[in-house]
Amino acid sequence: QVQLVESGGGSVQAGGSLTLSCAATGYTYCMGWFRQTPGKEREAVAAIYTGGDITYYANSVKGRFTISRDNAKNTVYLQMGNLKPEDTAMYYCASDSPTGDGWFCNAALAGSPKYWGQGTQVTVSS
Repeated sequence: QVQLVESGGGSVQAGGSLTLSCAATGYTYCMGWFRQTPGKEREAVAAIYTGGDITYYANSVKGRFTISRDNAKNTVYLQMGNLKPEDTAMYYCASDSPTGDGWFCNAALAGSPKYWGQGTQVTVSS
């Protein structure tokens, strides 16, 4: 069992920046971030593979968001810059299992993560 605890959400004006953090209680291969707004499906935002720090991004955030991880702390970060009102959403940290079940570290960010955090709200005002 892996537990994910997020922090760092909040409110910011358009063009501003926020950094989200997610601490995992156990080892994972693939960690990342998803987001969801009411009435819409959850969408993948970014993912990072622990093995080589290979990163993947949704087209909507490329060039503005950066995902990174500190393997010693089992923590993944999402640095969000040049935020837009359409980035407003509940952001969820996600991971696969210690055995690789729930893998989603690929160019399409396709897959169903095994574990989820509780979510942290990001609100961007215009």
